[in-house]
Amino acid sequence: MTTTYRVAAVQAEPVWLDADATVEKTIGLIEDAAAEGASLVAFPETWIPGYPLFLWLGSVAGQVPFVGRYHASSPTVDGEHITAIRRAARRTGVTVALGYSEKDHGSLYMSQTLIGADGSVFLHRRKLKPTHVERSLFGEGDGSDLKVVRTPLGRLGLLNCWEHLQPLSKYAMYAQHEQVHVAAWPAFGLYKGLAYALGAEANMAATQTYALEGGCFVIAPTQVIGERALETFTTTDDQRALLAKGAGNSRIFGPDGTPLGKPLDEQAEGLVVADIDLSLIDLAKNAADPAGHYAKTDATRLLLDDRPKSAVIRPGEVEGPYFPELDESPADGAVA
Repeated sequence: MTTTYRVAAVQAEPVWLDADATVEKTIGLIEDAAAEGASLVAFPETWIPGYPLFLWLGSVAGQVPFVGRYHASSPTVDGEHITAIRRAARRTGVTVALGYSEKDHGSLYMSQTLIGADGSVFLHRRKLKPTHVERSLFGEGDGSDLKVVRTPLGRLGLLNCWEHLQPLSKYAMYAQHEQVHVAAWPAFGLYKGLAYALGAEANMAATQTYALEGGCFVIAPTQVIGERALETFTTTDDQRALLAKGAGNSRIFGPDGTPLGKPLDEQAEGLVVADIDLSLIDLAKNAADPAGHYAKTDATRLLLDDRPKSAVIRPGEVEGPYFPELDESPADGAVA
């Protein structure tokens, strides 16, 4: 297992509601990460096809015109878009933590897929409980989505956005001895100055706390809101007042909560990059290991049901999404 390597957190604007163009941009960012010497690159929540900002900007009737477009732009796990990104990971030798809106027939999920440097899939998960108005568009995950997996880069786990405000979900991850965590966020431009809880300061504090509590490295990618977002999602002055440009705030934290890497300006696109050393986790956990020597099992314990739950169960059927084997396509990394 590699214990010292470079990681990268994406800070960029998706091509809103355009899966083809966003996948092309994704592949370019993977290539940029490879050029920077990164072994792992992490993308924001619902990076493809962009976070559904329209959910927060008006009535349900006003959202309806976007719903069909959002469905049409959401990848399936076995479709050309995810396959192209898997090929790009294999071609560049970079492990990719991808956030996207997953289309599963008539339902959407706020999903994350961890793709290995050979294009294989280490982990696929769905956000357990979409936040507030997100629940009008997305379905829920289950306990099987609280999972840490063993990889050549250590024990890796992923969560989305306000899952980092769920103490029991966080503890379920800590208890699996997570070493590197991807905390995927959208942009922080919604209701900027009006709702502190939706802002960068509060949510990066929660992210930093995750690193400190869990004694792990945390990579936190974010989206950027540019002029195209305003053109796509706003038609009135009231809507434009609720959506601030910029709002990128990607960060990387060490297992003692120390910020790592050089942050970008909130309107800039690029990568926040840092070198990590997993041996530092032992030093952090020597002081406080929340699911080890610092636990108090006679007082508090967590009940975790991590069995997958399906609406229909057929004898002998394996539950979960199916990712097809990659072929040896000459156009490795291209969208078909």
